[in-house]
Amino acid sequence: MARKLRVEYPGAIYHVMNRGDRREPVFKDDVDRRRFLETLGEACGKTDWQVLAYCLMPNHFHLVVETPQGNLVAGMKWFLGTYTSRFNRRHKLFGHLFSGRYRALVVDGSGNGYLRTVCDYVHLNPARAKLLQREEALRTYRWSSFPEYLKAPTKRPAWLRVERLLGEYRVPQDSTAGRRRLEKALEQRRGAEGGQVYKAIRRGWFLGDEALKQELLAQMSGEAGSSHYGAELRESAEAKAERIMVEELRRLGWTEDELKRQRKGHRWKVQMARRLRAETTMSLKWIAGRLAMGSGSMVTHCLRQKRVVGRNC
Repeated sequence: MARKLRVEYPGAIYHVMNRGDRREPVFKDDVDRRRFLETLGEACGKTDWQVLAYCLMPNHFHLVVETPQGNLVAGMKWFLGTYTSRFNRRHKLFGHLFSGRYRALVVDGSGNGYLRTVCDYVHLNPARAKLLQREEALRTYRWSSFPEYLKAPTKRPAWLRVERLLGEYRVPQDSTAGRRRLEKALEQRRGAEGGQVYKAIRRGWFLGDEALKQELLAQMSGEAGSSHYGAELRESAEAKAERIMVEELRRLGWTEDELKRQRKGHRWKVQMARRLRAETTMSLKWIAGRLAMGSGSMVTHCLRQKRVVGRNC
């Protein structure tokens, strides 16, 4: 059976979930959990994602993310691949960490309650899985975005966007009183939730109004069997990389011809490669070709050298 197309468009919101291979743990300790969140933050910097909710469980994770650039696939490829590499390196392992493709439920973010339903599903997951006792507040589960929602704005990760969910709860202001109101509402929902409420989240591909669903179905039907989504994705990521190249060449006063004439390991080429790696999802092969640095392995070698601006690779 052919794989289903990923529905991508600017501003799309997804509930993403993935489990460990053979349901094995994807986090062995708190160091892994912190590294996962650090990697998520890096992914947001590269893709402009805005995280609306997350929850790390022993053998899987939940993530609600908005993609202003319509680039879920490229971002997830980098994010999961990078975290897997870091996990394996730390624990001296190799091979797959996650089980197959991640699930990505498209969520209608129009303000009709669908986003709130999904975020509540994510934030209530520790209670549903009995990782919290009845008397333990949801805020005590450290590896969820819910405790972050209850903090002052300056103490949250920069990539966590809280105003969307606060708006769906009709909380007018991100204040102490507003955050207290949010906590009270979710604790009440915790006691009243039933399994039927979240059936569409667990099994479906879309949660929202019928009109938007039909529009997306038409889009998927029109593009089935084509390479549209992959091409659109590459164009978005490449456009950001090219913007960075224009900025860097202008800063150096270089032309494209001069870029090609400079040696492969020139210090400014390495600086540009480092920025492209930090701010985009473009591959080492692409960076090597664009900077006339030879091969992806050459880029890797240069990036591993001591970061001294005045020295060539």
